Amino acid sequence: MNIYRSNTGSLQPKELEAVYEISRRVAEAEDTESALDEIVRIIRPVFIFDNVVLYICSQDNETLEPSFARAIGRGRFHEADMAWGEATAKLTYRDHRVVTQTEKLKIAEVDRTNLRYSLGLPVHLRDQTFGALVFIRFGGPVYLPGHINLAEFVAGHVAQLLYRHQLVERIAELEARRRLDMLQDDFISTISHELLTPLGFIKGYTTTLLREEISWDEDMRHEFLTIVNEEADRLRELIDNLLDSSRLQAGTLRMNYQTIRLDAMLKDISLRARSRNENFAINLVLKTSSVPVQADPTRLAQVFDNILNNAIKYAPGSPVTITLDRKDRLAIVAISDKGSGIAPQHLEKLFQRFYRVPESSTVTRGTGLGLYICRKIIQTHNGEITAESVLGEGTTFYIKLPLVENP
Repeated sequence: MNIYRSNTGSLQPKELEAVYEISRRVAEAEDTESALDEIVRIIRPVFIFDNVVLYICSQDNETLEPSFARAIGRGRFHEADMAWGEATAKLTYRDHRVVTQTEKLKIAEVDRTNLRYSLGLPVHLRDQTFGALVFIRFGGPVYLPGHINLAEFVAGHVAQLLYRHQLVERIAELEARRRLDMLQDDFISTISHELLTPLGFIKGYTTTLLREEISWDEDMRHEFLTIVNEEADRLRELIDNLLDSSRLQAGTLRMNYQTIRLDAMLKDISLRARSRNENFAINLVLKTSSVPVQADPTRLAQVFDNILNNAIKYAPGSPVTITLDRKDRLAIVAISDKGSGIAPQHLEKLFQRFYRVPESSTVTRGTGLGLYICRKIIQTHNGEITAESVLGEGTTFYIKLPLVENP
């Protein structure tokens, strides 16, 4: 279907060549502004104009806003670019027709730029009108029918460009919405499972203990109640993670910053990790001492505990080494395990909300919130957390925090 009212047969050879070149550039364009610049560059040698302004209608189709302007020839100061041709654009858009206007500017000096010739063309494709394209000549010549015919081709290609840009934006919007829907579905599925699992244990063991026809000995009762207690703790941890995740995403999680010694904190965390798991081999290497940082001690400890707990879950039996060093006014903590490692394509995604490595050889329960929370906490401390891993050799998490100067 021919989208132009004009006839290519009326174009001169050089004009026709320019139109075909514009068509090719529009088809290859990666972004709208650079394509518009190319259109201006190609058409200028065969079509005289000093300024060009593209007006785009707002989403409610009530107003026109200048979105692109270029001063090519005998124009005035650059700041006025966007104001040129507004009256012509409004008339063109309102009446959906080509408009030519001549205006004599009220300026004292006698200058050819005092006489302005404007040509407005509707920018439309099929049943959709995007706005108006205005060409301006200072001092002439007037727009002849051949000039208008060529300009209509240009306006048609601009319409094609805007239509394609609109389609790309719409596709991106739909794709983003689809990913969001999938993420929400995965979230609901994951959270439902993670909530129901501890609730199932709690309900099952309490129901068993309440059965009057069975008399449980003290050891069995203690075992059942221990499981109930552990699952209740897990349920509370899950809810806390959900709340922390939402607050961190919204930027509303409060931090109690104070100057702490990072070396002392890591000693305490190592001792706690050993006390919770006697078989957990942890080695603390302090390459520097008295390492002051500005941090919320509770939240920072939460980060280290989470990474150590991940090592216990995903690299069972592997020794873990915590190394503290300083470089370029940064405290650097490295936490390494000797587990099975993580494939490269999953490393950066580790810190995404709800992300879990799909082909993990170790089946563990989790929501994919822990490392997301870790990154957000470290970022609020003006720090950085990254991960490196080699399959079959293990994983190392690096945490960098700014040192406190003269604590």
